[in-house]
Parts: sequence; structure tokens; C-alpha cells
Amino acid sequence: MLTQKQHQVFSFITRFTNTKGYAPSYEEIANGIGTRSRGSISKHIDGLIEKGYLEKNPDKIRSLTVIKSDHSEDLEANGIPLVGKIAAGRPIMAFENIDRIDLHQYLAKDARCFLLEVVGESMVGCGIFEGDFVLIQPQSTARNGQIVVALIDGYEATLKRYLQNSNNTISLIPENAEMRPMVFDSHRVTIQGILVAQIRRY
Repeated sequence: MLTQKQHQVFSFITRFTNTKGYAPSYEEIANGIGTRSRGSISKHIDGLIEKGYLEKNPDKIRSLTVIKSDHSEDLEANGIPLVGKIAAGRPIMAFENIDRIDLHQYLAKDARCFLLEVVGESMVGCGIFEGDFVLIQPQSTARNGQIVVALIDGYEATLKRYLQNSNNTISLIPENAEMRPMVFDSHRVTIQGILVAQIRRY
């Protein structure tokens, strides 16, 4: 069974490796989950190695290898992992006339899904506000109009509406009348997942 922080670290390593084709550095992991402590990252990685989720090769610079990719049992025990913060806005979800519901089956049918806490006001126009949570399904492609987690230049992640332009550029469009779309060459943008649900606490 993984701790919440181990879930965050493992999810980031898995998504990074699947996207890039190689493992992240400790610094990239720390940046990816929003911490400055590489010492704590090392501790969590040691725990993941001990539990059989990762393997470490001391002869390689990027030495981590994902061993156990199906962590649905841990999701069932601990819930969907919160893997960090994302610049954007606030989600809402209502369950009317439902007495009992298994959130894992209803929201996160894919065991790889993860939560991000929203920071910022760029998506307020579609009801996504700061402090809410968005449920993300990992995938590397998106259709025009979908709300995505986009990684810019391999470093900065943001939650925006996706638009593939005809001139080999991508527009990341905020839902805020005071903000302009961000336009990048296609090679600068990596899709890490799409929004599948929004959660708000009162």
C-alpha cells in the first residue's frame, strides 16, 4: 500500500517515462510534484523500490525503471492520488438522487487517473476555480475543444482548452475574458492528459 506522497511520486514518474521515453531526474520529480526537497524525493523513491514499484540502476544517470504499473489495488485502498497543483481554475460536481456511489468506478475507471489541485483563475469561465480538484485521464493526444493538462517546453504545466491550428501551432485557450490564448509551436507542447471530472469541496 502506497502513501499519498508515494502515489504522487510514482504517478509523476510513470507519466514522465511514458511521455519522454526515459525516467525523470530527482529535480524534475521535485518540480513536477511541487516540492523543493530532493531529500524527500529520495526517501519516497526508496519506499517505492522497497515495495516493488520501481527499480534503480546505479550505473545509469536516469536510473529509475517502473516495475509495477497497475496500482489499482492501492487506488482502491487509498483513493485517487493527488499528484500536485495545476495553474487554472475551479471544478464542480454534483450527485443528485444517488444514495451510494463508488467514486472509483464512477469517476476513475482507468486506474491511472490522478487528481490535480487547481491554482489560479484562468478557467473560471467554465466553472473551474482555484482550490478545486480536476480528475485527469493520462493520454498524449487530444481533440480540439477538450480541456487538457499541457506541458510546455517539458517544464511548465497548465490546464487549458486545446486547439490544434493549421499552421503547426497549438493554442492553449483560457476560459477567462481577461486572459489571451497562449500559442506555441507544436513541438513545444506535450499533452499529459484530459479533464474527465471536476470535484469541489464545501
